[in-house]
Amino acid sequence: MSSNTIVTLPDQSTAKMPKLSYLNKEHGILSWLLTGDHKRIAILYLVSLTFFFFIGGSLAGLIRLELLTPQTSLMAADTYNKIFTMHGVIMVFFFLVPSVPATLGNFLIPMMLGAKDLALPKINLLSWYLYIIGGSLAIYTMASGGVDTGWTFTTPLSTHYVNTNVLSTGVAVFIAGFSSIFTGLNFIVTIHRMRAPGMTWFRLPLFVWAHYAASVLMVLGTPVVAIAIVLVALERTIGIGVFDPTKGGDPLLFQHLFWFYSHPAVYIMILPGMGVISEVISTFSRKRVFGYTAVAFSSVAIAIFGFFVWAHHMYIMGLSNYAALLFSLLTMLVAVPSAIKIFNWAFTLYKGSITFETPMLYAFGFMGLFTIGGLTGVFLGTSGSDIHLTETYFIVAHFHFVMVGGMLMAFLSGIHFWGPKMTGRMYPEKLSQLAAVVTFIGFNFTFFPQFVLGMLGMPRRYAAYPPEFQVLNVFSTAGATVLGVGYLLPVLYLVWSLKYGEIAGDNPWQATGLEWQTQSPPLTENFVATPIMDHDAYDYEWLEKQNLAKQNQQKASEVPSVG
Repeated sequence: MSSNTIVTLPDQSTAKMPKLSYLNKEHGILSWLLTGDHKRIAILYLVSLTFFFFIGGSLAGLIRLELLTPQTSLMAADTYNKIFTMHGVIMVFFFLVPSVPATLGNFLIPMMLGAKDLALPKINLLSWYLYIIGGSLAIYTMASGGVDTGWTFTTPLSTHYVNTNVLSTGVAVFIAGFSSIFTGLNFIVTIHRMRAPGMTWFRLPLFVWAHYAASVLMVLGTPVVAIAIVLVALERTIGIGVFDPTKGGDPLLFQHLFWFYSHPAVYIMILPGMGVISEVISTFSRKRVFGYTAVAFSSVAIAIFGFFVWAHHMYIMGLSNYAALLFSLLTMLVAVPSAIKIFNWAFTLYKGSITFETPMLYAFGFMGLFTIGGLTGVFLGTSGSDIHLTETYFIVAHFHFVMVGGMLMAFLSGIHFWGPKMTGRMYPEKLSQLAAVVTFIGFNFTFFPQFVLGMLGMPRRYAAYPPEFQVLNVFSTAGATVLGVGYLLPVLYLVWSLKYGEIAGDNPWQATGLEWQTQSPPLTENFVATPIMDHDAYDYEWLEKQNLAKQNQQKASEVPSVG
């Protein structure tokens, strides 16, 4: 079929009597807690994730306040250990990993495919309950004394040398892991089996491609870290010799198991965010994504290479020179598909009709922060420089530029892009643009000084440090204050907009995806009639012809009949 051929989609607004949206069908709390609607489950995740984000963010604030002075002043050293451990556990396992897939992925993938729901709606609800159970156990652990192993549960510290709540924290992460597995499995089945007529693989939005690749990582990688946590629990409780060398175990085995999952977990977090950026950049430059096929396959390539680079976290742990050389090479190779995305987004912008709405500002922020994070990752993937920089604040800065800066910018970009579709209301544009700028400035002000601190040799995970590092730590804490304002503002105005925001309309951004062909907020079953995908992804000429046809149809209906 030619890309210029017009096949009119079923009119989602007039095909039948309009149905109630997913927000209006029922109002009881029980109807939400027992729902099978993917959109309601996405909202449940969004509220839960926001709660855990501010818990983890509050712990980060305590860390920065402690580091204002060279010596411990706000808390004891062991309390500081527990604070940064729980900060890492909550932010990684209960916010960063599920953030985009559990919220935007849950809400949008069925609509992008033209489906009524995910393939396994009951499993979808179960995944949220598992997430809540795991998160509640993590909060209980924090309230009952916390854990001080670091979020990586390094052995033999986690198996022998601490008496804090290692077991309950491990169980919390274990349960949350099954939530990720079920979500990934649901996405894979849905993408394979529930695409609308005409929705071929190469008409899929890049958002769907990114989630497909991330889902494969979830399903294949998460069981490995679950096994590692179970083995830690068994060694800690009944003394089996898995990691203990005095009993025939290998202390490095845990590192291999943990990082075999935890480096692909970086891509579980960032790939869905990359999918968001593809959608936003295409929409606000009014162009098809440059090199669509290359960007789609780069998501798959990232997922594949992600399983072969875990040992670059282990250069200082006795890894052989030959193994270090191999993993350095593989780490460089995994940067190639990420660079493909950055360059293709840049070429998409070239000669595009660019506008600077809030989602686009967050997308630009993602590109800047992720690029800095990726370039600094080269230093850490190379064994010679990594040996100097590992266990310093350079690691902290790099991780946060990639995961917190990059992923959170993508998450906020997506929330602002699809928020009007989710709620049917617009938010105040000027205030949201200000929040995007404040967040970008605050983030750089917070974490860029930490690159310098790491280069100078300041170790991470210590409450005290030499006095010559204080000035840069004061800058970092001041930046964290600005960053906190940048993160708080969207919560305030997005909640405000639920009642007072302007009516959004079905397609406020004039985007091309099927999710924009239904009403805002969407119908309970997404579409009145099954849509037909008769155009390529990001075909704006098709959209203009559809709008023109609708205008002509409306004008014809307004002409008075003669008779």
